[in-house]
This record gives sequence, structure tokens and C-alpha cells, in this order.
Amino acid sequence: MTDEVAQLQDLYREMWKNLIAKDVDGMGRIHGEDFILVHMTGSRMNRVEFITAVLDGTLNYYTAEHDDISVKISGNKATLTGKSRVNAAVYGGGRHLWNLRQDMTLEKRGGVWVFTHSKASTY
Repeated sequence: MTDEVAQLQDLYREMWKNLIAKDVDGMGRIHGEDFILVHMTGSRMNRVEFITAVLDGTLNYYTAEHDDISVKISGNKATLTGKSRVNAAVYGGGRHLWNLRQDMTLEKRGGVWVFTHSKASTY
């Protein structure tokens, strides 16, 4: 495993810590301005909508335990597939444990990796 692969795996873990803590600065720092999240339902959120939904409680994340984080890097672009068991309550529903798969893309901008896209599903 390369140092850069380990760095992106750590960035994925940091993303979850930021979501759980509702850390707006942390979320903003690692999600590119053009970030798009595609939910399991197919609905889409841009970066501002996503961060707002986390902050206002539309999306509540409580814990995340990671089963697998695979990374492929090609120049300044990367793909990451994270498989995590996530305790969450979303869209007014109760807390549930989700086996959540995130298929993500990242781009290195100004020497810094940021998430640009994420598609959520289950595993």
C-alpha cells in the first residue's frame, strides 16, 4: 500500500468523523465545491445541500465502523469504495444500522485531495 492510498483511506475516516461531529469546517475542507452526493433513492445533493442537511439534522450520523476502504489512484484522480456499518437517522426516520457502501471520486487540487462525487448504496 502506498502512502497516498493510506492518506485517502484516512480522509474517508476523517469524513465520517466530520459528519458525526457535524463539523462544518471539516466537511467543507474535504468536499470539493462541486461535490455531488447521490442517495440510495437516486436523489442528488450538491455540497451546500449536503452539509446543510447534516447540520440541520435531516441527515444524522452517530457511528461508523469501516469494513473495507479500497482506493485506486490515477494521477490527480482517484476512486474510493468505502464499506461501513453506519448508525444513522435520516429524513425524520429512526436510528438504524446501515451497511453503507460509498462509491466516491476524489481529485487532487492544489496538492490537496477532495471528494468530488459519492454514490450511496448498501452491501
